[in-house]
Amino acid sequence: METNELLRRVRRIEIKSKRLTNNVFAGEYHSAFKGQGMSFAEVREYQMGDDVRNIDWNVTARLGRPHVKVFEEERELTVMLLIDVSASLDFGTSHATMRDMASEIAATISFSALQNNDKVGAIFFSDKIEKFIPPQKGRKHILLIIRELLAFKAERKKTDLKQALEYLSRVMKKKCIAFLMSDFLDANDYSHALRLASKKHDLVALNLYDRRMSDLPDVGLIKVFDAETGYEQYLDTSSKNVRKLHHENFVKSEEMQKDLFRRSGIDYASIGTHEDYVKPLINLFAKR
Repeated sequence: METNELLRRVRRIEIKSKRLTNNVFAGEYHSAFKGQGMSFAEVREYQMGDDVRNIDWNVTARLGRPHVKVFEEERELTVMLLIDVSASLDFGTSHATMRDMASEIAATISFSALQNNDKVGAIFFSDKIEKFIPPQKGRKHILLIIRELLAFKAERKKTDLKQALEYLSRVMKKKCIAFLMSDFLDANDYSHALRLASKKHDLVALNLYDRRMSDLPDVGLIKVFDAETGYEQYLDTSSKNVRKLHHENFVKSEEMQKDLFRRSGIDYASIGTHEDYVKPLINLFAKR
């Protein structure tokens, strides 16, 4: 991608994401993701209804009137974006590829975090850790993440979710909010790594898909290609049985995926390239 086109895309995504953050997600992000604890703010005179356990006895003794400690939520959080950059994410038959959608969702989450003065970092992964961007604050840092994601060329094609989740726990020593964006097409078992990561971090899964992964059009004989393995085959989409089996396999896989998320205590949303990602994100935030 040429530099000028890349900058134009970054700017378009920034404008859209900031508009959504300001007009649609105002308050949603703050309400959905709480701070890590409470920090001391000030001491004030005791008022009826205050918790007596918060009385500051030193100040009370010095001033001769009861005073209490006031605490406030520690708002500063760290948000990590775990983004699948394997070859299958370049698929898309509607308005955008899954990679494009991941970029816009990442930008929207990042600008929401920026409004709350939170740090944002990113891990790009395939079947290896392709890139780690340490969490920082600020608009320039967010634009760096978006620019890197749009221009990034992965070295590998396949997916290894287990490795990505284990890497997250190694590099992030303290609890963070981690958004895992992937199509979750991984033949390996990553359930144990998922559960461990969800215990240490506030893990949120965003399952990206294209509607042709669910429903085939009736267009006759087509060749389908697995971008990660290189496997090719022909499908007769004029056959109702072929289309039905394709849909049933997708639904079965989705249900197994959702069941794994539920058993692991992970909030999740499924988002298709044919739909606006705003509603699924708002519904996800509202459930928290």
